[in-house]
Amino acid sequence: MASERVPRRRSVVLVVAASAIVMGGTGAGTAYVKAQAHAAVGRVTSAAAAAPVRAKASEEASVEPVVQPKPTVEPDTLLSEAMRPVVAAAEDGAQVSVAVLDVESGDHAAYGDGRFDTASIVKVDILATLLLQAQDENRSLTAREKRYATSMIEVSDNASASALWTAIGEAAGLAAANKRFGLTDTEGGSGALWGLTQTTAADQLTLLQQVFATSGADSVLSEASRKYLQGLMSTIAEDQDWGVSAAAGGGVAGGRFALKNGWLPRTATGLWDINSIGRVTAADGREFLVAVVSKGNTTKAKGVSLVESAARAAVSALTTKSGTAGES
Repeated sequence: MASERVPRRRSVVLVVAASAIVMGGTGAGTAYVKAQAHAAVGRVTSAAAAAPVRAKASEEASVEPVVQPKPTVEPDTLLSEAMRPVVAAAEDGAQVSVAVLDVESGDHAAYGDGRFDTASIVKVDILATLLLQAQDENRSLTAREKRYATSMIEVSDNASASALWTAIGEAAGLAAANKRFGLTDTEGGSGALWGLTQTTAADQLTLLQQVFATSGADSVLSEASRKYLQGLMSTIAEDQDWGVSAAAGGGVAGGRFALKNGWLPRTATGLWDINSIGRVTAADGREFLVAVVSKGNTTKAKGVSLVESAARAAVSALTTKSGTAGES
């Protein structure tokens, strides 16, 4: 349409100019009219040339800007960063490893990969093994086994643990069950020394997934077995309310956790193994499975402090991950 309008306007200008020449004669008047005609033609031509430029600029302005996605930070990296001040504050020689899982999102991370003495956290594994064996035999636990189990988990009674350790077949029985649980780096203690079972934080997290699974498809333990073990871990003695429970919403006093702790002074060194595993509900209502193992602590109290700091760091790291998930 622009190419049709320009000639018509130019024709009008030329007609006016011609008329002016006829009516006004020659000389300065004629020169003036010619100049006005040329100027008018120039303005029309410039406007026609500028129109496509303005249209292109308008189109470019309407294009949505491209937003580049923010880089995703891996959970292991976030946990490593969160553990940096924890490790810096630990005693010289003390070692700690932690593994954590956000139950809802499935995000998980681990820090450290060494093997540690289990001390009493192996009692969860012992009971899980006993329950699996009972399932295989299509039976329930006996009244005596239940008494031992309750005492072993709730008050961490060692005599009860020794009785059930023998009942499951000691290290061989534990190894057979752990193979089905998916543990790959746990080795039962020699003879009656169940407390010297060797494990990793990652393996303990795998065990917790078996115990706290919400679906039978995710655990070889039956729903009844899982609920039984979860119930005992939720009703431990008050003096053992420490460890991973520090990462729960409301802290240790909040009661939003299920756990088993382990502590063992090594006679050869005088140093302490301090461990804690379990499920915690964070302040925002999300559930986490956390396993912390440590060794080389000069006192039980210092080991407990180290384990609790690691548990809080682990939950904080995955809270950060979940908080940034989905942003772009």
